[in-house]
Amino acid sequence: MRIGIVCPYSLTLPGGVQGQVLSLARALRTRGHDVRVLGPCDGPPPDTGVTPLGDSLPTAANGSVAPIAPDPSAQLRTIRALRDERFDVVNVHEPLAPGVSNTALLFKSQPIVGTFHAAGESAAYRWLTPVVRWLARKIDVRCAVSTDARDMAVQAVGGSYELLFNGVDLSAYAGALTMAPEPRTILFLGRHEPRKGLSVLLDAMGELPAGVRLVVASDGPETEELRRRVAGDTRIEWLGRISEAEKIQRLRTSDVFCAPSLGGESFGVVLLEAMAARTAVDASDLPGYANVARADQDAVLVPPGDSHALAGALRSVLDDSSLRSSLVSSGAERAQGFSMDSLAERYEAIFERVAIRR
Repeated sequence: MRIGIVCPYSLTLPGGVQGQVLSLARALRTRGHDVRVLGPCDGPPPDTGVTPLGDSLPTAANGSVAPIAPDPSAQLRTIRALRDERFDVVNVHEPLAPGVSNTALLFKSQPIVGTFHAAGESAAYRWLTPVVRWLARKIDVRCAVSTDARDMAVQAVGGSYELLFNGVDLSAYAGALTMAPEPRTILFLGRHEPRKGLSVLLDAMGELPAGVRLVVASDGPETEELRRRVAGDTRIEWLGRISEAEKIQRLRTSDVFCAPSLGGESFGVVLLEAMAARTAVDASDLPGYANVARADQDAVLVPPGDSHALAGALRSVLDDSSLRSSLVSSGAERAQGFSMDSLAERYEAIFERVAIRR
């Protein structure tokens, strides 16, 4: 089958949707399908199977910044690519996001499977309801990555949805280690913006002993302010943006992965990645994270925004090797149930269904 996957966000920038799109495309290719990914790219495409649609424009959305491509040239490239590639089916992620996803629906020429990721609030959904409802009618099958994402989509545009939880490429975590393990090290991955809760984690570090290290990856609008705030703490290492390969190595060699988000999380795929890497998880007790991690089985979950509770949870996991081992074992088993191969198989069945219906 010839499959097109449309991503509204820049494929060369880190992000949950982008990671899912690229990983799903690779898994479908291993199943024998001809797959191309269409999306904005700020630089060379990250994969040989990617058709770049132009540069992105950072746009505020859902408490974060979405790197979308709303300019006319990107829409023209989208229309041309969809026309020339003659896909059997097109999978549009975040189908109601402004830019190339909207364009794929507007100029529909093949069956469309839409995958909804966002949860929480959307100003676009609220103010443009008649428009988004009209666009949504062009989707043949609607999928959602979590119950929160489904509920948000139902409230905005109605309809029925198939739940397809996000997946993780387990094979990526099975290779040889190229970095030495770092005892008593906490790892943070995520954009440095208020909703990711890095500020809460830095406050929690103030309650942890001298031998505990924190490694902070990525960057964002809060980076400089937060770095100044803890400038005297030599236990904290700031990496900036890192590659996917380094991310996997950092996860595998850290004792604890911490996700102190305050809200707006549809699905905790980064928790799945940590569990696949056999790393203990401390995270906020959010509905999106509870989709993945069972409290006190796969992760220690604490109230969002409570730095004292977070410090206590981190101390417990770092100091209690039995607890840490139990979390790692349960988390690794849990991750097996969210393999990208299994997710690709479910998408394959949906794609075949809509292609045959056509």
